[in-house]
Amino acid sequence: MSAPVGLATATGSSYAALLGVGAYRPVRLVPNSELVEAIDSSDEWIQQRSGIKTRRFAGPDESVQMMSVAAAREALEHAGIEAGQVDAVIVATVSHMMQTPAIAPAIAHELGCGQPVAFDISAACAGFCHGVGLAADMVRGGSARHVLVIGVERLTDILDRTDRGTAFIFADGAGAVVVGPSETPGIGPVVWGSDGEQFDYIRQTEDWRDVMTSDSPVMPALTMQGSAVFRWASFAMAKVGLEAVERAGITVDDLDCFVPHQANMRITDAMARSMKLPATVRIARDVADQGNTSAASVPLALHRMVQEGDARSGDVALLIAFGAGLAYAAQVVVVP
Repeated sequence: MSAPVGLATATGSSYAALLGVGAYRPVRLVPNSELVEAIDSSDEWIQQRSGIKTRRFAGPDESVQMMSVAAAREALEHAGIEAGQVDAVIVATVSHMMQTPAIAPAIAHELGCGQPVAFDISAACAGFCHGVGLAADMVRGGSARHVLVIGVERLTDILDRTDRGTAFIFADGAGAVVVGPSETPGIGPVVWGSDGEQFDYIRQTEDWRDVMTSDSPVMPALTMQGSAVFRWASFAMAKVGLEAVERAGITVDDLDCFVPHQANMRITDAMARSMKLPATVRIARDVADQGNTSAASVPLALHRMVQEGDARSGDVALLIAFGAGLAYAAQVVVVP
């Protein structure tokens, strides 16, 4: 028997970090008052249930690709990176309405990235944090030097405006970060997983095959078991957040910022209490004005904190996201 062939392996940077962040928010601002009649509700009820006052709905020209490109350009500028230096583009989304091809190659081409590896991931609201985890591993493993991670949604395309449980929650937008090499640790170990036993808690109403064989096809919409999701996210995800903090080698006292998925203000508050975050930790509350943008919510919230000075370069932030699947992911990062 011949000796095994010695294969070369790639080596990358010792550490990875967020180098820049960007965002795109649709022009149209939609207050609760525009939605309440169709769901027999009130502004007061919506704010009590979710903390949401307004949200952003994309217009006809604000496509998944258009919003992604705008957010990515800002992230590249913030990072001081040219598009041609991007080796990989990861797009987290559930609202690119084509089964194939993925939207990532088209975004990479419009940005002028050359021919990077480009692919979409579908992990719902947790998709962006999944993307950051993948990107950090790629940079450290040597398969890419600079990775563009985008979270983008046009959830209004799959929103039932008469569903009292979801019509006031979901919205549109895009956020992006550049992940690249660093001389010091900038992204902690990712803690991720899924609870498939509760797969049906958040889902599309119908299988596409059932829709297309129906006598009266109707676009499938998002549906959610709100109370069950609230209980799961408020307490199970606090444990995931604490595990991410522990795996990063720090304690909650070392955190400057908490950037959770912007699902619901009550969930954010419950998680903060369960994790016993110090009063000094600044908490993202972008959901009040932006709504729940699924995969886009964490980068949009981080971007707002940076823009408004609530998160400063060098701050230590806990990111955590959770959603349909039920999928989740969390990591500690250094703010770019």
